[in-house]
Amino acid sequence: MLHELGTSPLIFGFLPGVGMQELAVIGVVAILLFGKNLPGVAKTFGKTYGDFKRGLSDIQSEFNNATRDVEGSINNGYSSKSTPAKLDDYDDFEEASAPKFEPPPQSSSEKSELS
Repeated sequence: MLHELGTSPLIFGFLPGVGMQELAVIGVVAILLFGKNLPGVAKTFGKTYGDFKRGLSDIQSEFNNATRDVEGSINNGYSSKSTPAKLDDYDDFEEASAPKFEPPPQSSSEKSELS
């Protein structure tokens, strides 16, 4: 079904939309560029990529620990022994302070025109 839509299946997570033909071209270019050094270059690239992923996972775990600590401190603040205020404890209702609308008095000439 993916081929019907004109897209290739996902082969590698870091190379979205790269199919077999594109990988073959990338392989030929890599062989032409690096030749005999290709195994060493691939090994170095693999180590660098692994270090990068490890660093990202360390950052992610530190972030998760920090958010867990903050959530814990917030939850501990709410679970104190004092009873929380209920909605009925607050009186937000205020009487209207504005005067009611009263139309202006009509003059005698306006009264005669209306009748």
